[in-house]
Amino acid sequence: MTVVDTMTMRRIRRIHFVGIGGSGMGGIAEVLLHLGYEITGSDLAENAMTRRLAGQGARIFTGHDARQV
Repeated sequence: MTVVDTMTMRRIRRIHFVGIGGSGMGGIAEVLLHLGYEITGSDLAENAMTRRLAGQGARIFTGHDARQV
């Protein structure tokens, strides 16, 4: 990562994931949660990953809607 990339990432506070219940998106979201980012996300249905992330502090929405971002 360059200095500019690092500075940009420090300004970002919240990250929203579409498809957060999947193993890929959910895994990335979990790492970012542990790094201190505020995580929101949506998926078509609740599953073990969405429940796990919600239990760790992520705000999870069922269904996709532009107003959630």
